[in-house]
Amino acid sequence: MPPLYQKSLRILAGVFVVYALLVATHLGEFWPFSIYPMFSRGGHPWVRSVVREAPGEPSDALWQPRRSPDALPGRPYPLAPADINQNDIANFVSKSDSWDAGRVNALRKVFGEILHDRSLLIVRAEGRLDAQTVTVAYTPFILLTPDTTLFNPSFPFPTRER
Repeated sequence: MPPLYQKSLRILAGVFVVYALLVATHLGEFWPFSIYPMFSRGGHPWVRSVVREAPGEPSDALWQPRRSPDALPGRPYPLAPADINQNDIANFVSKSDSWDAGRVNALRKVFGEILHDRSLLIVRAEGRLDAQTVTVAYTPFILLTPDTTLFNPSFPFPTRER
């Protein structure tokens, strides 16, 4: 084999290895493929998040799943004016397998000063395409109060209160 051909193969193999490592360590979300619809798993189930200002004290009714965003407790909390990226919150909700103290503190830091005077409920919105209809289930996931983080008791977390 000519030396130039071997060098080209080594460079190409190196690019593929680096790319594979980057995709593997970012849960499949690595530019440019994460931004194009043809690579975004259209038609597959998806998970997003909704943030609501929590009403009063938490109760068992707070954690009940709903089928409509209008049935969610509290009122919507707008993330854009607070300079919080909705995709960041959705990634916390959908891609976090382990909720240790570091992960909880990272989520609380995203909201920062906002949590000093209010409680926020992060709701997991799970959608899917059934036949020709989109169905979405809204399940309250985490309640962030000024001094506590409560997890939905029906989710299998190692620790539900911090």
